[in-house]
Amino acid sequence: MFNYSNQEIKTNLLSGLTVALAMVPEAIAFALIAHVSPLTGLYAAFLICLITSVMGGRPGMISGATGALAVVMVALVVQHGVEYLFATIVLMGMFQMLFGVAKLGKFIRMVPHPVMLGFVNGLAMVIFIAQFGHFKTTLPDGTTQWMDNEALGIMAVLIAITMVIIYLLPKLTKAIPSTLAAILVVSIGAISLGIDTKTVGDLGSIAGGLPTFHLPVVPFNLETLYITLPYSLILAAVGLIETLLTLNLIDDMTETRGKPNRESLAQGFANIVTGLFGGMGGCAMIGQSMININNGALKRLSGIATAVFLLSFILFASKWIEMIPLAALIGVMFVVSEKTFEWGSFRLFGKVPKPDIFVGILVAVITVFADLAIAVIVGVIFSALAFAWEHAKNIRVTSSIDETGTKTYVLNGSLFFASISAFQGLFTPKEDPKDVVIDFKDAKVVDHSALEAIDALAAKYVAAGKTLHLKHLSPDCLEILDNAKGMVEVNVLEDPTYHIADNKLG
Repeated sequence: MFNYSNQEIKTNLLSGLTVALAMVPEAIAFALIAHVSPLTGLYAAFLICLITSVMGGRPGMISGATGALAVVMVALVVQHGVEYLFATIVLMGMFQMLFGVAKLGKFIRMVPHPVMLGFVNGLAMVIFIAQFGHFKTTLPDGTTQWMDNEALGIMAVLIAITMVIIYLLPKLTKAIPSTLAAILVVSIGAISLGIDTKTVGDLGSIAGGLPTFHLPVVPFNLETLYITLPYSLILAAVGLIETLLTLNLIDDMTETRGKPNRESLAQGFANIVTGLFGGMGGCAMIGQSMININNGALKRLSGIATAVFLLSFILFASKWIEMIPLAALIGVMFVVSEKTFEWGSFRLFGKVPKPDIFVGILVAVITVFADLAIAVIVGVIFSALAFAWEHAKNIRVTSSIDETGTKTYVLNGSLFFASISAFQGLFTPKEDPKDVVIDFKDAKVVDHSALEAIDALAAKYVAAGKTLHLKHLSPDCLEILDNAKGMVEVNVLEDPTYHIADNKLG
C-alpha cells in the first residue's frame, strides 16, 4: 500500500466509497430475506469485506452479505433462531478453510467457458430482477404491493437520471467515478427539492455501534451439530462457488491471476470471525466487484476503504446515508447488471457447438430460478457428458489383410467408458481370419473400462479359435492386461509411452 501512486490512492478510495454506498441497501435487503436484523447484514458486509481485502487472493474483489447465501439461511433462522445461524456460519468458515488448506481452489479453473457465461449472465439477471423488490411497499398485514403510479414515476425519473450520469460523465471527465457522482447528484437534488421518494432509511435503520464478540448461544452437543452441519456444508459450497467464479471472471477482465486457495482461506476465516461477531456470513459480490473493477480500483485499498466507509456509516453517518434515495442505488445496480451481462454471447449462436449454447442458457436459467451452486454443478456435469458423447462418436478403425492372411485393424480415437459400445461394434471375431492384429498407435486407451473392453474383445477372439495380437499398447495397459492372462491369451508386439488414467496405477 505504501507504493501506491497518488492517482491509485484517489481511485481506490473513491471507488471504495461508491461501493460502500451501493452495499448498504443490498446488505439490509439480504438481512431481511434471511429474517435477521439489518445490522446483522451490515456487520457481515464490514467484517467480510475487510478481512478478505487484507488477506484474500484477489485484490479488487468485494465480498459481503449476498442473496445466494441469504435464501439458504431462511429455513434455519425460521426454525431454530439466529443463534443457530451464527454457529452455522462459524462451521461454514471452517469448511471453507479446509478447502483452501487442501488446495482445491485450483479446480475452479476446470469450469467450462459456457458454464462461466451462464453464471455471469444468470447473476446479471438476478441483480436486475432483485431491484424490482424496491418498487413495492409493505402493508400492515405483512403483504406487499406495487407503489402507486406517482411514486413509481418519480423513482423511474431518478433512476433514469442516475443511469444517464453514469454513462455520460466519463466522456467529460474521469476525475470522479461516475457512479459516485450519480449517487451524489441525485441524492442532493432529491433532498434539496424535497422530492418524496423511497430512501435507504425506509429499509431499516443502519445506526449502531462496533460489532462485539458474541459466542453463539447454542448447546454444544451432537443435536446442534446435526442441525447446523447440513446448512454449513451448503453455505460453504455456495459461497466458494460464487467467490471463485467471480475471481475467475475478474482474472479474465483484468488479465491478471488471482490466488483461489488463498481466497478460500480468507473467506473461511472471515466467516468464522463474522459468526463470532454477530454477522450473517457472506462471500464475493459480483455486482459490487464489477463497480469496483469498472472504476479501475484493482488494489486491496479499495476493499479496505469499502469496509471502513461501511463502518463509518454505521457509527457516524447513518442519518445521512438513510436519506439517500433508493432510486439512485437502483440505477447504479441496473448499470452494473447491463455491464455484467455478456451481450456478445448472442453472437455465438450458430458459431459454437449447440451443446455449449444449451449449457450457457441452462446455467443462466437455473441461476435465476433456483440456486447458483446447483446451476454450476449441473452445467459442469452436462458439459462433461456432452464432451464424452462427442468423443465417443469419433472412434473408428481401418482394416486390411496382408499376403499372409493376417487382418490388421488400426484403431483411431479415444477408447473410454462412453466409446466402448462403438468399439465393440467395429470388430467381427467370427468372420475374421485366424490371425488378427489390433494396432493402438493412433488411439488412446483412457480408463479402466477401456481395458475391460479390450479383455472382453480378446476373449471373443479366443472363443472363436483366433489368435489376437495387441500392438502399440502402453506399459501400464500391459500391466493390467497381464493380470488377466490366465483367462485371455494376449500377444503383445510393441509399446508406446503414454499412460492410462487408472486408479490401480496411482
